[in-house]
Amino acid sequence: MDPTSNKSIIMSKINTMRKICTFIMIKYLAQKFVFLLGLFATLMASHSAAAQTWTLKEPKTSGWRNDTLSTLATDLHNEAVTAFLVVQDGSIVGAWGDTSRKVNVASIRKSLLSALYGSLVADGKISLTQTLAELGIDDEPALTVAEKRATVRDLLMSRSGVYHAAAYETADMRRKRPPRGSHAPGAFWYYNNWDFNALGSTYRQAAGETIFDGFAKRIAAPIGMEDFSASDGRSVGAPTSRHPAYRFDLTARDLARFGQLILDGGRWKDRPVIPASWVENSTSLHSGTDHDPLGYGYLWWILPEDRFGPGAALASGYGGQKLAIIPAKHLVVVQLIVTRDGPHRDRTSQFLDRLSRLMAAAP
Repeated sequence: MDPTSNKSIIMSKINTMRKICTFIMIKYLAQKFVFLLGLFATLMASHSAAAQTWTLKEPKTSGWRNDTLSTLATDLHNEAVTAFLVVQDGSIVGAWGDTSRKVNVASIRKSLLSALYGSLVADGKISLTQTLAELGIDDEPALTVAEKRATVRDLLMSRSGVYHAAAYETADMRRKRPPRGSHAPGAFWYYNNWDFNALGSTYRQAAGETIFDGFAKRIAAPIGMEDFSASDGRSVGAPTSRHPAYRFDLTARDLARFGQLILDGGRWKDRPVIPASWVENSTSLHSGTDHDPLGYGYLWWILPEDRFGPGAALASGYGGQKLAIIPAKHLVVVQLIVTRDGPHRDRTSQFLDRLSRLMAAAP
C-alpha cells in the first residue's frame, strides 16, 4: 500500500475519533450545565419559598379609619410594644415597631403545636382517643391508673385531670392547680402546663422528630417564613417533671404569616398545609374557662362570637404576646413585647379592647 495513502487513512481515523470525543464532551458538559441550571433554579426557588415578603396595602385608600390607627400608634409607643402588625386580606395595613425582632412568644407555643397535631392525626400517627397508658406516657412521681386514662383529646382541651407539677409554670398556675385526683379526665378545665408539655413529648414520640424541626419543615418553610429556623426553639426542663416545655422565638412578621395560614383554613396559596377540618375543630369552642369571656379549643383561646364574630381565636402568651384571628373582618393581628414587667404587659382585656377598635375601623 502507498505510504501516503496509509497515512491519510490514519489521519482520517484520528480526526473521526476527535470528533467523537468532542461530541461526547459537549454532550457531557451540556448535561452538567442543565443539571447545574436546574440546581440553581431549585435553590433560588427554595430561598424564595423560605423568605417571602409581605405585600403592603395603604390603609386610608383601603377604607380604614385613619384616626383609629393614629391613636393606636400613640398607644403602642407609650406602652413600649416591641412589634405590632395588622394584616387584612393577606396584606399588611399597619406595622409598628421592629417586626423582624425575634421574641419569646411564651404560651403562643401551644397553638403552634396544635397546628402540628393536625397533620399527625391526619397521617394516622396518633389518635385523639389514645390514652396516656396506651402511649406509655408517665412522669416522676408516677401517674396513677386513673390519670393514665386521660386521652390525647383531653390534653388538647386542657382537661386531663393530671395535676402534676410541670415545667415553665407561672406562680398563678401553681396557685390554681387542683389537688391530684380531684377531677376525672375530661371532667374539668384547668390551664395546665403539664398537659401542654406532655403533648410535646407525645408529638416527639409519634412524629419521630423534634417540635422545632417539625414546625420548620411542615409549617415555616411551606408558608415562606422569613426568619424562623429550628434553632429558634429550645426545650426547657424542670426537676419537677420529665416533660420539658418547648420555647419558640418568633418575629411578628413570621407569626402573622402563621396567623394567615389559620385564617385561610390551613391553606397557603391554595396549597394545603394543615387539614382544614383540624383548623376548624381546633379553633372551635370545646370548654368554658375561668378567663371569662374566653373559651378554649385545642390549644387555642376562643373569642366570644357576639363580639368578634364566628371563628375568632386567640393565641396568647405571658407578657403581652398575642396573635388574633378575626375571620369576620379577614384580620390577623400580632402583638409582641420584649419587656414583660410593668403596666400593660399581660392585660388580655386591654388587647381585646384594641381588637374591637380595629374591627370598628376596618372596612
